[in-house]
Amino acid sequence: MKDQAESLRMMLNSRNDGKLAKTLAVISGKGGVGKSNFSLNFSIALSKKGYKVLVFDMDIGMGNIDILMGKHPQYTILDFFEREMKLKEIISNGYENISIIAGGTGLLHLFSLKEEMFGRFSQEFNSILEEYDFILFDMGAGLSEDSAKFLLCVEELIIITTPEPTSVMDAYSVMKYIYLLNDSMPFHLVCNRADNRKEGMDTIARVQNAVKRFLNKEISPLGILPDDKTVSKAVAKQVPFMIFAPNANVSRSLTDITTRFINKAPNFTDPKSKGFMQNVKRYLLGR
Repeated sequence: MKDQAESLRMMLNSRNDGKLAKTLAVISGKGGVGKSNFSLNFSIALSKKGYKVLVFDMDIGMGNIDILMGKHPQYTILDFFEREMKLKEIISNGYENISIIAGGTGLLHLFSLKEEMFGRFSQEFNSILEEYDFILFDMGAGLSEDSAKFLLCVEELIIITTPEPTSVMDAYSVMKYIYLLNDSMPFHLVCNRADNRKEGMDTIARVQNAVKRFLNKEISPLGILPDDKTVSKAVAKQVPFMIFAPNANVSRSLTDITTRFINKAPNFTDPKSKGFMQNVKRYLLGR
């Protein structure tokens, strides 16, 4: 047991030499589907498997990752842009060795980077890419022109839906919008708050069929999270449900989803591939 714990600590404190963090974004077509709760607990589930994860709260003015954790970051991305702090200085620690960058209104600066600021942001962000296995962007609900451009910069998207017809339609609309901008973007789908497995499977099938029929694109279903009272209890306590009740149905389901995600793709980016900051320069800055 001691050897196992020591191996996990070594994995958490090291990085795969020469490899960069995989960047992914978690999105939803509408608010109230549990997107941020998924982002936080999914990151914790990855961390429990030995991966180093940085969560970037990208919900402008509405970010609640800190509330879900019961922790209040001392700094936000605004301190990087206006107080010229280093990115590493504004990173705060969360549960299970995950790290957090709070966004807030400072994200407006990110969407309008000037040449000099881009150079500084690029240099510091690239150094962060070397320290983590995953960098997860928790996006605001829905899409704006700026957020859509930003989504084109990451490598993979996880879309959260619920069985509600409006949520299903909005999830499809988001995927269609991104598909028309980049038809090769990988889409992963999670159905949250399903009353039972059949309802969850039916929901995933509806989205899959719509994307296949109208966009001729395959999506990757990651799994189903049950409508579990554990989640609301954890939110009330301001503790992630993966920590609050690791053996609850919803926690076990998320662990399965995390395993499925890891098995579908490498957990790192080849340094020779087109990097995140190159995509930022192309899509956000038009250069």
